[in-house]
Amino acid sequence: MKRFWLVLLSLGLVMAFSASAFAVDVKVSGSYYAAGVYLDKIALDEETAANNGQSTAFYFQRLRVGTELVVSPGLSLITRFDAMERVWGASRTAADGSLTGTGQASVVNNSAGTRAENENIAFDYAYVKYATPIGTFQVGAQPGGTFGLAFANSEEPRYRIKYVSPDYSGFTWTATIEKNKENSYSIVDGSNNVDADADTYYLTGDYKKQNWAVGLLYGYTIDKTHTDNFYTAAVDRYKSTYHSFNPYATAAFGPVKLQAELKYVVGEREYETSAIADKDIESFGAMVDAVATFGPVYVGGTIAYADGEVDTADDTVRGLVTGGMDWSPTLIMWNEDRARWVGSISSTAAGVSGGFDNAGFANAWLYQLRVGIKPVEKLDVCFAVSYAERDRVNDNVDKPLGWEFDLTGTYKITNNLSYMLGAGYLITGDYFKGTNQASEVENDYMIINKLALTF
Repeated sequence: MKRFWLVLLSLGLVMAFSASAFAVDVKVSGSYYAAGVYLDKIALDEETAANNGQSTAFYFQRLRVGTELVVSPGLSLITRFDAMERVWGASRTAADGSLTGTGQASVVNNSAGTRAENENIAFDYAYVKYATPIGTFQVGAQPGGTFGLAFANSEEPRYRIKYVSPDYSGFTWTATIEKNKENSYSIVDGSNNVDADADTYYLTGDYKKQNWAVGLLYGYTIDKTHTDNFYTAAVDRYKSTYHSFNPYATAAFGPVKLQAELKYVVGEREYETSAIADKDIESFGAMVDAVATFGPVYVGGTIAYADGEVDTADDTVRGLVTGGMDWSPTLIMWNEDRARWVGSISSTAAGVSGGFDNAGFANAWLYQLRVGIKPVEKLDVCFAVSYAERDRVNDNVDKPLGWEFDLTGTYKITNNLSYMLGAGYLITGDYFKGTNQASEVENDYMIINKLALTF
């Protein structure tokens, strides 16, 4: 009997000392998708015996889970991981040190893990969030690369110290210190370049009312990574300092919803040697979108622009602003799923510098018209026509990138489960002929279906 009471007392003490741990509240959210894609051509050149365009068809998936461990009221530890991000039945990516995997250096992975790690499990976020009466503080690896609308956004882990103000009748502001690159000596980096880092400082302001909202992001970046003795030839070393201005606005007037966003980057690139003249940094991009809804029918249009860089020898650095990975206005030309899982679509013609690559909308104009119908509450069918051309090209190269026709249908099976089926057809533009305008290019098409779950 004594032994029984001793064990019972011991269990009581364990429970008492563990009470604080059991008090932790865990909130879980996330998403899962499984999709299948068929793309008729990766190469847009004229088909020959040596070049058949390379079609592809496969299934892919990703699980994303976020957790918030509420330690006490106002204090949380937030994490997020991606798991089983892979093509069904495909060979696993070899482990290496890049964030994209062997042979995939041009793919924007938007993750803190390598491609090989994401095929199993990779943590992206881990940060402390502390809400106080004077505002909220966030410290650690947290979401970054986003502001305002989806245009120019590429959400990815950023190492930050961030302050978010309380809501002052619709107005909020934030201040952020961000470490982009660290080259100081540490156990994992044997370099001794203590002054070869990259840092960014942000201030944002948002004002939101019921039918409209405006906001502005200001960023100041000091990038000294190109002064690194280990990776850059002495004659090419330079320091970049630049300012980023990113305003947006949205408004609703009856059945019409308008939204617009622009990003402007200006600064200077200073070379260490007098053999190369310093360069100005100046880059610009913008997007304007309008949608009008009349009962179950809606019509809309988009105009987007991102300046291009074709002459790297002149005195101005351009092409820094892109549409980002989060903005997918089409199924083939610029689409995150196509970029992440298939890769770039281009031609091998001389004079062609990239095509529909993996970094998002860049060096281009886009004009789009679309019409949609929601015959029932859970079904959305949309048809879009898009035309795109290059902003800047080399001599003897045409600007047209092509026309794309997209038809998509999305059915909301439940509040958390939806299914999308889409088909896109690309009439390839003469840009992909390069300097040989007598050559031919091939049109392309893609079919994709996607089952998406959120929780």
